Amino acid sequence: MLKHAVNYYNQLLEDSDLAESSRQALDEGLEEAKLIFGGRRVSPYLRPHFVAETDWLRVTQICETVWNALQKVKDAAVENEEILEELGITEIERELIAIDPKYRLVSPTARLDSFLTEDSYSYVELNGESPAGIAYADSATEIFQNLPVMKRFAERFDVRGFSGRPKMLGVLLDAYTEFLGRKPEKNPVIAIVDLKDLPTQQEFELFKDYFESQGYTSLICSPEELEFDGKNLVFKGVAIDIVYKRLLVNEYLPIMDASPALLDAYRAGVICMVNSFRSKLVHKKAIFAVLTNEKYAHLFNENELSAIKAHIPWTRKFREEKTFYQEQEIDLVEWTRANSSKLVLKPNDDYGGHGIYIGIEQLVDLDPLLFNGKVGSAFTRLSSSELANVSSGGGMVPTFVIREKQNG
Repeated sequence: MLKHAVNYYNQLLEDSDLAESSRQALDEGLEEAKLIFGGRRVSPYLRPHFVAETDWLRVTQICETVWNALQKVKDAAVENEEILEELGITEIERELIAIDPKYRLVSPTARLDSFLTEDSYSYVELNGESPAGIAYADSATEIFQNLPVMKRFAERFDVRGFSGRPKMLGVLLDAYTEFLGRKPEKNPVIAIVDLKDLPTQQEFELFKDYFESQGYTSLICSPEELEFDGKNLVFKGVAIDIVYKRLLVNEYLPIMDASPALLDAYRAGVICMVNSFRSKLVHKKAIFAVLTNEKYAHLFNENELSAIKAHIPWTRKFREEKTFYQEQEIDLVEWTRANSSKLVLKPNDDYGGHGIYIGIEQLVDLDPLLFNGKVGSAFTRLSSSELANVSSGGGMVPTFVIREKQNG
């Protein structure tokens, strides 16, 4: 069915008038929505990513099973020195992790980057600290749904897109309710906090517009613009209740002493921060080294172990040690050097494709988005190089779940 759908969509685009009107509608939609990342349009392709409904149900189930396993790693790591060492948590990160965010979930919002093919489904990494793309994907979905070619396609196929911003707002409010221990008496003020002048600024604007349309005062600010008066975290005289933290820990650490208000308010327990500093536990690339290492198998149930074995790439920290690969004991350094052509080597804690060596091509990256551990949206990243991310020059398209319409 999926091949038939793709072929049909391509055939529709062979109609030059339909293709040109669709291209114009796409360009106008992207321009109007200001879907720009670093001066480039984030969705420059006329073809979206179609996923068959049966495949999407499988993806959803696997993602949620893996996420449950990740939550167990967090629970164990808070009290387990060996796991903290395995994850590569630094001393200052340990101090931040020790602060109780006043809600249980390690990453209320998360993104599992993955590859879906005819033969397999496997993960690349987890973005558990500050996943981007939710609002971009919403806007791109709305634009694509109104393209002439998509309207024609929808006459033959049921097409379902995603809307992530309502789910993100729900995550913030759920975390805030747990943080308070009760329902809030008034609508909380939400601050989207990140460094200034980042290429994701437009996504913050999209979130701000949506939150305010739902009745929630929303602010966009940077750490140096915040003040803590001992009772409230304040931006330009407005007290903040929820911090939607898009700021990465790695970006905050160098300016933390000069801009301490965010940390001071969080430590004092007067703001609900989503995601919290504790999300650093699962954001490290070495999280997959915990999931796939037989030493930690006791943390997971049989269903989780089965999902890990089938869908999480075998991962180890590169160091001098003996370990197991496919039930065979290996010398890790020697084996890695001999098998580099089939490996991906990454820094434990970086983003945007920095410092990555890829021995195999990876071009189409399906990114399910999780909200409170449940898959609620997705988008797809494309690239003509080995790195399928927007920071390295790639682009994104909306993901649509499809099925053939039933006759009659």
